[in-house]
Amino acid sequence: MTWLTWRQFRAQTVVTSAALAVLAIVLLITGLRLSHTFDTTVIGCRARGDCTGAINALQSQDTAVQDLARLLMYVVPAVIGVFWGAPLLARELETGTYRLAWTQGVTRARWFAVKLILTGLASVVTAGLLSLMVTWWFSPLERVGAGRITPGEFSQSGIVVIGYAAFAFALGVAAGLLIRRTLPAMAITLAIFVGVQLAVPFLIRPHLFAPVRVVSALKMANVQSVGTGPGGAGGDGLFVGAVTNVPGAWIYSEQVTTASGSRDLGRPPAQCGPNSGYNACQAAIARMHLREVVLYQPASRYWAIQWYETAIYLAAALVLAGFCWWWVRRRVT
Repeated sequence: MTWLTWRQFRAQTVVTSAALAVLAIVLLITGLRLSHTFDTTVIGCRARGDCTGAINALQSQDTAVQDLARLLMYVVPAVIGVFWGAPLLARELETGTYRLAWTQGVTRARWFAVKLILTGLASVVTAGLLSLMVTWWFSPLERVGAGRITPGEFSQSGIVVIGYAAFAFALGVAAGLLIRRTLPAMAITLAIFVGVQLAVPFLIRPHLFAPVRVVSALKMANVQSVGTGPGGAGGDGLFVGAVTNVPGAWIYSEQVTTASGSRDLGRPPAQCGPNSGYNACQAAIARMHLREVVLYQPASRYWAIQWYETAIYLAAALVLAGFCWWWVRRRVT
């Protein structure tokens, strides 16, 4: 049974191995060049007085490879679920070839276990190797302040892609087992996986750790906009927008409040009228003693959140695998 499964999966293994080898060569060559740029331009830039130019030069290097690496980290788990997971059982159930295996002395449990373990292990190894290469490649960019904990960057490095791949694979297997037709199972696997990927960063990840809450005096250097809006008393109320720089952090929200904590800042000062100058308006706002309230996840929690989210996806994959095991043994005829 193991040999038969290997023969069925041999073409995918060869293609995947070749693609990983080519990718490894590309990332190695460009990654060494990226590290060299970091060592020669970014390190010591303060002494030369041109850190902004050095960082821009680093971030603009090999942008095509950057885009490819990011795309692969998003796409590969979905591809594993759609093209490896969904057809694994659906194809045999659709064609009826599973009955032949069961008449050759192969039990249902062994038939399922061999297929799931061999192909599932290949999925996890593929995702792990991809994650290792891409994480190493991006390390110089992350060292210059890229916010890797933010939703747009979080999935592009680290170990979480292993959890994504395991979940996508198990999801595809479950869809194929229940639907018993390959193409519909592939489509449903893709739709559900994309939906989960869109939901988790906003519905689950923000609640893995309580955010840090910082209240501080409003710094006028952080003020980005001043305007008016509906006030609490029915008239125009003052609106102040501020942006706080927390290096590498995932900022949930930033609010400007009064000293007592109220979000209603009251009516705008007379110096902020339509005919007043911006400097006068800023000076008047500074005298109001406003506060900045910032909620954020610090960059130091990156690996903790990586491990938690990976564990969630792996647990979901195990639940799906257990369900498939039960379904094969009890419901497949």
